[in-house]
Amino acid sequence: MVTIRDLMIALSIKNLTKTYSNGNQALKGIDLSVESGDFYALLGPNGAGKTTAIGIVSSLVNKSGGEVEVFGHSIDKELEAAKACIGIVPQEVNLNLWESVGNIVTNQAGYYGLHGKLAKQRVEKYLRALRLWDRRNDVARSLSGGMKRRLMIARALVHEPRLLILDEPTAGVDIEIRRSMWEFLEQINEAGTTIILTTHYLEEAESLCRHIAIIDEGTIIEDAKMSDVLRKLQREVFVLSLTEELLEAPALDGFMTRLRGERELEVEKGPGCDLNDLFVQLNARNIHVSSLRNKANRLEELFMRLVENKQAEADT
Repeated sequence: MVTIRDLMIALSIKNLTKTYSNGNQALKGIDLSVESGDFYALLGPNGAGKTTAIGIVSSLVNKSGGEVEVFGHSIDKELEAAKACIGIVPQEVNLNLWESVGNIVTNQAGYYGLHGKLAKQRVEKYLRALRLWDRRNDVARSLSGGMKRRLMIARALVHEPRLLILDEPTAGVDIEIRRSMWEFLEQINEAGTTIILTTHYLEEAESLCRHIAIIDEGTIIEDAKMSDVLRKLQREVFVLSLTEELLEAPALDGFMTRLRGERELEVEKGPGCDLNDLFVQLNARNIHVSSLRNKANRLEELFMRLVENKQAEADT
């Protein structure tokens, strides 16, 4: 029985595992909970397990263990009800390239039981929203890469799913098209559609998403509000160009240091310390700086730090 609480959770994943026949353990017991109406980012490098997790949720990949529910519907017990709640845009273009744009979306509507006037209304609605209506009679093969991506989004939305899953939706599209897609995704999210986004574009996750999970080697290494994640990056990191080569990073009180090259030192400033403290300590060690620049703090830095911490824990 689906409860009110279930309806507030768009996607619930508990102890999800996947081991392929070759022995590769793609997922190692991950847990995720995505609330209804959220805009959620799932980040990680290639091979981290993102696409496997999405494949399991959408029933394209069989799980090895664990539980998955979509708006309270178990994929083990109520698969059709769960699938009816989902629209998915895969990473690879999987359109029938010899079919017309309009027919591709119309056929998808039919798969979900939409026919006649309602199907026509939905097809027009989403092709117009994604700036494809004027190309409705053209075969998909004639579209640009960005248009094909937008067509896959229209196809995924025609049955108006409550949960939209986007796997690298803006890969390979130019900046202008990417920005217009962002605007459209924000609009449908504000209208109530829950969105899960995987992306390699960190700016995309920062701009769109309210929550973020970072997956690496089949495990979740961070799961938090985007604002909390960005707060962790509110630190000052400087890159110093040195006049002489260093063989190792110096140990400095109140600062974390690491070599980026023989003549480049990265320094993270600790609380209560200032640049005067830094230069006093460097001068005492006869280390001379030719230039200094502030390093931009991005999610990529957080990811690298989390991975490094994970590796350090595994080594101890």
